Formats: sequence, C-alpha cells, structure tokens
Amino acid sequence: MAFRHRVDKSQIPVCKIMGVDIAVINMERLLDFTQKHIAELSGDYMCASNVHTTVTAYEDESYCAVQNGGIMAIPDGKPLSVVGRWRGCADMERTTGPSYMEEILKISAARGYSHYFYGSTEETLSKLRNVFARCYPGLRVVGMYSPPFRPLTGEEDEAVVKRINDAKPDFVWIGLGAPKQERWMAEHQGRITGFMVGVGAGFDYMAGNIRRAPEWMQACCLEWLYRLLQDPKRLTGRYWHTNTRFIWHAVVRGK
Repeated sequence: MAFRHRVDKSQIPVCKIMGVDIAVINMERLLDFTQKHIAELSGDYMCASNVHTTVTAYEDESYCAVQNGGIMAIPDGKPLSVVGRWRGCADMERTTGPSYMEEILKISAARGYSHYFYGSTEETLSKLRNVFARCYPGLRVVGMYSPPFRPLTGEEDEAVVKRINDAKPDFVWIGLGAPKQERWMAEHQGRITGFMVGVGAGFDYMAGNIRRAPEWMQACCLEWLYRLLQDPKRLTGRYWHTNTRFIWHAVVRGK
C-alpha cells in the first residue's frame, strides 16, 4: 500500500532540478515547518540533496522516486540553491542536513524532542554521546545503533524497527551515506516511529572525525573541494563524474 503523507506536500514549493523536486526553502522556514508538524511527520522522511544525489537520481529512476517520495528534499548542496535562484526561486537557500540537525538539537530540551541515531560506527556514536553531554544538556537520546556493513536479514530488520519504535523518538537521524540512507528511509516509510532525516556525514562532522569547510568555501560552492582535499582517493572519481554531469545537464541544458 502506498504511503500517504499526513502533511500536505503542496504547501512546500519545489524547483525541479534534473527530475528531483528540490524544496524552495531556507532554514528558518524549515524549522518552523518542523515544529508545526512534527507529530504528523512521524513515519515520513526528508532527504538532504546535493549534486551527487541529484545526478544519481537523474541516472537512476528508482532512486529519483526515492528522492521525491519523502515529505521534501532540501537543498543541501549550494549548487542546487544557486540553480534554483537562477530559475526564479528567490527564497531558495542552501539548507544542509547537518546544520538542520544541529538547529533541532539546540531547541530539543526546551521542546521535549527525543532522538534516535542510526548509522556510522560504535566509535563515532560514542563520540556523539560525549558531544551531546557537553553541548546539549537535557537532550533526550532514546537510542543509538550502528548497523553491520552488510544487508540486514528480514529478521534483523524487523528487530531494528521494533527497537526504534519501542523507543518512540520524535526524530530518527540516519547516517548511512547516500544513496544508501535515502533508500533505507524509503523502505521504512510508514514503518518507523519518528521523522527520519538523512544527514550523510553529519555524524562525523559532529563527532569531530572530519572538518566542515570554512564558511567562505561553502558560500562559493567549494565545499566539495574541501571534502576532496581531505579524502581524494575516495572522492576524486565521484566528483569528476557528478560535477561534470551536473554542470552539463542542470546548468547548460537547464534540466
């Protein structure tokens, strides 16, 4: 049975970029939307979209459906917001998954929000616990789980769903990396208690495993270069493929 959103998606304007409906939004409006609808968002998911995920979606119809199947896909990558503004969406600003997570954590103690963290390694999750204790007093973390680096069996998956649902979180933060985390959220849409948000490297940023680019590099669409310099072996091939295709299809051809 198809999932039925409990929040009207039409209230969120979008800019279609290479087939992906990127939300025309900024952080202030996203936080306001979240606080108004957090109860209705339980069981739904949100993608944090960038050049890599957008090009992947353009080349993979099933993944495009995943990107468009949640409540929204926010413009995590600066090039997406730039293209959106070129196309007349003046209110579209870069709104990253990791920054959204930080903003939600800041207000969680006052609002009573609870959180579950799914993904990454036990070492990183342990670092996160220390960060939360130091920086977010009163934060309610109702669970953390580092899944094995292999597909889960049906029984294991059911056990994970039960573990999360028994904890009754308001937010379920997914740190599996793209496209794995988006596919996981789509597969569990309607089965999970809590609002699922894919934050990619957000766990590693907050744990201090990797550094975020300086603000000036983020503003100049150069965060990819900063990431590349930190991990050239893994990212060189990916960035060559996705960046060139994004420029050709989204910028030159206007897809």
